[in-house]
Amino acid sequence: MLSGKTIAVVVPAYNEETQIGMVIETMPDFVDRIIIINDCSKDKTSEIVLEYIKNDNSKSIEIKNILDKIKTNRYNRAEIVLQEQLKKEMELYLPSEVVNKNPENERIILINQLKNGGVGAAIARGYKWCKDYGIDCTAVMAGDGQMDPDELITICNPVIEENIDYVKGNRLIHRSAWLVIPKTRFFGNSILSVLTKLASGYWHVSDTQTGYTAISNKALNAIRIHDIYKSYGMPNDMLVKLNIAFCTIKEVEIKPIYDVGEKSKMKIFKVIPRVSWLLFKSFFKRLWIKYLFRDFHPLFLLYHSAFILFFCSLPFLFKIFYHWYNGTNANSVTALAFVFLFFSSFQSFLFAMWMDIQDNERLYK
Repeated sequence: MLSGKTIAVVVPAYNEETQIGMVIETMPDFVDRIIIINDCSKDKTSEIVLEYIKNDNSKSIEIKNILDKIKTNRYNRAEIVLQEQLKKEMELYLPSEVVNKNPENERIILINQLKNGGVGAAIARGYKWCKDYGIDCTAVMAGDGQMDPDELITICNPVIEENIDYVKGNRLIHRSAWLVIPKTRFFGNSILSVLTKLASGYWHVSDTQTGYTAISNKALNAIRIHDIYKSYGMPNDMLVKLNIAFCTIKEVEIKPIYDVGEKSKMKIFKVIPRVSWLLFKSFFKRLWIKYLFRDFHPLFLLYHSAFILFFCSLPFLFKIFYHWYNGTNANSVTALAFVFLFFSSFQSFLFAMWMDIQDNERLYK
């Protein structure tokens, strides 16, 4: 525990038989539960974790499932409806089984996914367990040992001490980033970070692909975790969902770690197009949900005006190119129409972006 608050770490693992033991052994003592989600591994990951569970003699606090704690009275029907919804929610996740016979008292929890779903699906299942047991702060650490356990307290403290909803590590601001991070990954991460700023509304974040994070119980209950993107775009999708829910965020500096025996399963040139499309859709989803349905803001109109004006300018641009290609002069009205529509679009977009930055400043701590 930290300051009397319960701490859990979700560890997604797929074929990590060589690394998972190191992750368990180096986990700090203040962690109350280590939730290992075995994503249908083909190696001995599950068997190795089971051995650690059998040999674990550490004393852990009792943590009870909170789904049956609410007592009925005339004033709490809303809470009862939510509680019933939480119980039914498991149907929305991939089939899985909790291996532990006594999860309320054991420190290491093993959940086997019965179908491979990807890292996002594994983390979502771990989040679900922590939400059902009322964990105050839930962190995520990869099962390949690529995250320094000594930095976990830095990740968790803002959630516990400052009531921040979501804390993420940032490797790109570490002074060794350019020297340690493979150049292809550095480049890909930077591109996705820029796109994520626009899509999520968290304009000050970078290193959006890092999985070293911590989230509060309040934030877990504010978003639909079963709907998290199931693959490597999960961190980006999380930021969009958290922004729509008006959750506060903070970044802390962490060191980049490579060559500790991990084997990356991410193919950067396949991931970038997929995540880019996800962010494109997420951008409009955020605008409509957050700035129209939940709380109207003029930036909704400005962003959409920018896109409409831009598309209206395209026919005039094509006419100009057509005349240029054929060696003739375009009509002055055509040129003026393009200039007017294009620069009006650009101006609207800049104003919308400025309003977006200003509105979300309150969420970045």
